[in-house]
Amino acid sequence: MVSRGDIGDLILGANGQPNARQREFFASRARYTAYGGARGGGKSWALRRKLVAMCLRWPGLRAMLVRRSYGELKGNHLGPMLEEYGAVCRWGEGEKTLFFPEGSRIRFAYCDGEGDVLRYQGQEYDIIAIDEATQLSEMQFAAFRACLRGTSDRPRRMYLTCNPGGIGHAWVKRLFVDRDFRVGENPQDYRFIPAQVYDNRALLNADPDYVRQLESLPQRLRDAWLHGRWDVFEGQFFPEFCTERHICRALSPPADWRCFAALDYGFDMLAVLLFAVDYDGGLWVLREHCQSGLSLGEAGRAIVGFLGEEGGRVEYIAASPDLWNRRQDSGRSGVEILSAVERMPPLLRADNRRVAGWRVVREYLAKSEGGMHIASTCTTLISSLSALRFDPVRTEDAADHPHEITHAPEALRYGVMSCLPAPTREEFSFASAERLHYWH
Repeated sequence: MVSRGDIGDLILGANGQPNARQREFFASRARYTAYGGARGGGKSWALRRKLVAMCLRWPGLRAMLVRRSYGELKGNHLGPMLEEYGAVCRWGEGEKTLFFPEGSRIRFAYCDGEGDVLRYQGQEYDIIAIDEATQLSEMQFAAFRACLRGTSDRPRRMYLTCNPGGIGHAWVKRLFVDRDFRVGENPQDYRFIPAQVYDNRALLNADPDYVRQLESLPQRLRDAWLHGRWDVFEGQFFPEFCTERHICRALSPPADWRCFAALDYGFDMLAVLLFAVDYDGGLWVLREHCQSGLSLGEAGRAIVGFLGEEGGRVEYIAASPDLWNRRQDSGRSGVEILSAVERMPPLLRADNRRVAGWRVVREYLAKSEGGMHIASTCTTLISSLSALRFDPVRTEDAADHPHEITHAPEALRYGVMSCLPAPTREEFSFASAERLHYWH
């Protein structure tokens, strides 16, 4: 076994000394450590050294280095690793693996599409490093996380580098930045180490023009790439959305405000939003309920329970048009199943035009008066709106991947498309049930 002192001399002597943030990364013992934020923070440099150090420290260590494509792995990591550590490791092209003394190894693994993770099912690794983790979906991350297991006394850890943006922006932000954990996720397992280019003195000294290039970017790119802000990124579908401007404290609407709701249903997620409209036409999202794994009957009971005492004030619920289709298993439509639940408000077939609907949402977000207000307790909607990206083909539409972040925004779109023009106080009224065409 190589001593800790020998490892330190080898790793730190290879190409400069680590900065303070990189030292934090090296020292982390959390099961899942994410290192990132701004560009130019020295993340890849630190990730390579951490993997090599652990392979030299732990005989027989099984490590895997993941990136979206094999070409990126070879260009960003294999070349530098062989140049710096070729004296202590051997590359096996057939196995796509770096071999170290005493049996340790680093496998190079790519994951360009959802199906690529299948080749790694059933495999066991002690250390898994994911470079540019925001380029992977949450499903891909979960599949690799399932490979982190074994019976030896070696450490079991995942190391991630990340920048704002990309298909995995939402799950990385949820776990490591917002620390919004779900059932079964232990907060003590997750650690985030922020990095900015200003931490990387080696880069600042070698290429001062790089920082000036970042500083000259348009504001949103500058905020994400230079300052590492996770609430803005290139490709964000709603750049108008601003937490300082649109988020408000939770409130109960005045008795003379009229209320309605909207829902998007799938077995993977039920998303229900409760709305109110004020006298200036301002739209208030008062509460949300998001839950997965519900049958339609269970979803109906969850909706009624969510609305609670305010359910009697709800004029209607705008719902996805596919709920009007009859189901093969029961011969009944989703609307019939939901409407059979006691105290269910009338269901309105939502206007499902995507581009037109997103434009209306955008108009509400852009208004200085009579715009949109979202209660701070609507955490799923807030995080989803922040993470929603442009469709790469149909640029006026929102992307439908990652799918888990689309449900609450879909419900929001149904809700805003169901609104009437802003009424005056004297004329404050919704359309009658006959005009809403609940059952057509």
